[in-house]
Amino acid sequence: MNRTAPPPAPPRRTRRFLLVVLAVLGTAALLLLLPHRMLLMAAPRCLAGQWHGCGDTFNGVVLMTLVTVPLSLLVAWVLAWRRRAAGAVSAWRMSLAEVGMVHGTVPLVWLTMMPGEAAGLVSGRVSLVPLRDLVVMGPLGIAGNLVIFAALGFFAPIRFAAAASAPRILALGAGCSALVEVAQYVLRLDRVSSVDDVLVNATGALPAGLASRRWWRTREAAPSAEARPLPAPAA
Repeated sequence: MNRTAPPPAPPRRTRRFLLVVLAVLGTAALLLLLPHRMLLMAAPRCLAGQWHGCGDTFNGVVLMTLVTVPLSLLVAWVLAWRRRAAGAVSAWRMSLAEVGMVHGTVPLVWLTMMPGEAAGLVSGRVSLVPLRDLVVMGPLGIAGNLVIFAALGFFAPIRFAAAASAPRILALGAGCSALVEVAQYVLRLDRVSSVDDVLVNATGALPAGLASRRWWRTREAAPSAEARPLPAPAA
């Protein structure tokens, strides 16, 4: 048996995973760009490297998130190439999961951390009564809160076996959301730290995680994700 043979080609499930990720990214880009031409208004300032009007606005952050998708795919390709060169299996799946968690979560968290008009001037506000703020959020606010940690819920179980269960995805979304709410309060960003935000954020992470269930990294499969030396043949 030739034990130095190169690793096999990615299985069919991995190819399907790549197609699903690309389809989701393309659909999200179309849904954001076509009905929201105002995103293009931030393009001149973003291209000029101006912070005001680009990095501190919703349109600018969303536009830069979409523009940097090719760069993120390039980073995922480099990571996958290095993993395959080292003999790892599921190289593309692991690399896309790592990049997807960052690219799909950091910009949305950045938007939630944008300071209000009275940031630094007013004390932090807290709302600890569940379901009271849902009416104030409105449909748009609820939808925005549902997608903040959707990418994390989708990709985390693929990358980490410890997150590969519905309760753990909920706990991950709730924990990350709680950290954001605490940061908003401590930094006095003129935002309301609400229990409802934590509940909605965690709820949004769960269906996203269930959507990637066929690619979850189970504990049984986790050791095979990295290259391991083959045992010496018996005498």
